[in-house]
Amino acid sequence: VLSNWKLPRAKTERSPSSVWLLDPPVQLAAKEKLVVTITGDSALPLRIRTTPFAAVDPLRSASKSVRDALLAEARTEQQRNLLADTWLLSTAVDRAAFDKGKQLAATARSFNDGRAWTMVTQATEPIPIRVLPRGNWQDESGAVVLPSSPSFLPGRVESTEGKRLTRLDLAKWIVSKENPITARAVMNRLWAQFFGTGLSAVVDDLGSQGEWPSHPELLDWVASEFRESGWDVKHMVRLFVTSATYRQSSSLRPELRDLDPTNRLLASQNPRRLEAEFVRDNALFIAGVLNTRDIGGPSVKPYQPEGYYDALQFPNRDYVNSTGAEQWRRGVYMHWQRTFLHPMLANFDAPARDECAAARVVSNTPQQALTLLNDPTFVEAARLFAGRLLAAKDASDDERIQRAFQVAYAREPKAKEVESLKKFLGEQREQFAVTPDDAAKLLKIGQSPPSAGDPTELAAWTSLSRVLLNSHEVITRY
Repeated sequence: VLSNWKLPRAKTERSPSSVWLLDPPVQLAAKEKLVVTITGDSALPLRIRTTPFAAVDPLRSASKSVRDALLAEARTEQQRNLLADTWLLSTAVDRAAFDKGKQLAATARSFNDGRAWTMVTQATEPIPIRVLPRGNWQDESGAVVLPSSPSFLPGRVESTEGKRLTRLDLAKWIVSKENPITARAVMNRLWAQFFGTGLSAVVDDLGSQGEWPSHPELLDWVASEFRESGWDVKHMVRLFVTSATYRQSSSLRPELRDLDPTNRLLASQNPRRLEAEFVRDNALFIAGVLNTRDIGGPSVKPYQPEGYYDALQFPNRDYVNSTGAEQWRRGVYMHWQRTFLHPMLANFDAPARDECAAARVVSNTPQQALTLLNDPTFVEAARLFAGRLLAAKDASDDERIQRAFQVAYAREPKAKEVESLKKFLGEQREQFAVTPDDAAKLLKIGQSPPSAGDPTELAAWTSLSRVLLNSHEVITRY
């Protein structure tokens, strides 16, 4: 067994330690020896110990809890489980269970107890900052200046000889009452989230070079309400979504089409397509499998075309799809590979993230329809949606179509829609009855097993569900 362990060159205040677990565990017979050879250029004292006990967390091998469990006269259920796990990891008596336990332990360690990595900085003496004549950073003839807020913004604060401003002073100035810009900018972006367009349409430049707000008094009022509420975002969200303006119909009145074609006067709600992550989330929610329970943690990897990362090098990357409920987590947790954006995200205009994007481009392309029709995530969602509809054993086709519209569109179907879908459903039943292999292939897409029942019937309803999930109404917020 070869392992690398990098040690400090000088003795530190706290001695470094490491625990190594043999895979599989070694059972030494009589007179056998375990030989450890250590090489390196660090002249530091080492102490080596061995233990017959392994643990899910290597740093807790032979812990006090294990010793207490061994010595206990009447063991609790928790102690019995601890000893069983220790026995399995120390002996690998059941190789399959041993491998599964290692895998689960590695997954648990990757969550890092819910903590995220952060950058730690160390305070140092500030370097002199000078005015750069003509922007020449090599010219040190300019006057030395101290930190201050930009002179063209309100509530200016400046350093003095006795007090040099710090980042804390910057933070306080950003949210100070003398500086209304922060609250206005945040509320303008929040308004754009709920109404499609900000009170100032240029959400990334709320200044002299941007657009003058369509309702400046309203922007000032919501900004003041946001600040006076203690910067309570939930309060503002509740205020927006319960307002009469937000709850309007999205049908623009005919008499206003010429007067206000972009609906800047907010005579109706603005329909708009869902953002890329929400398109996927909505399909999984309709299918009944969207995982909203797991919050935080490492990124998840949805289905992706094989070989999509072949052009990536240094190092080469193998993309392995997430399994179980991880596959159905919200889009905000999707793995994001810079310059190689997931095809579904790229097709629905998600930004590449190599620069800040305050507003996303919204396009309408054939690739989007093909993604909704053929991406394994959406095909599996359609199959699971079909399983939900077929779960009502005694329901008729009309009742199931009605239920499908209620779940997917939040409305009742029209008579023409019912007749059209019933005709399509009949054609699919006939096709899959003649080609059962095609039905079997369709029902194997995705990780979830097919629902119980007639494969032909499930495949036919899956095709109908794919039509519904591929409609404009499912991916549009009205």
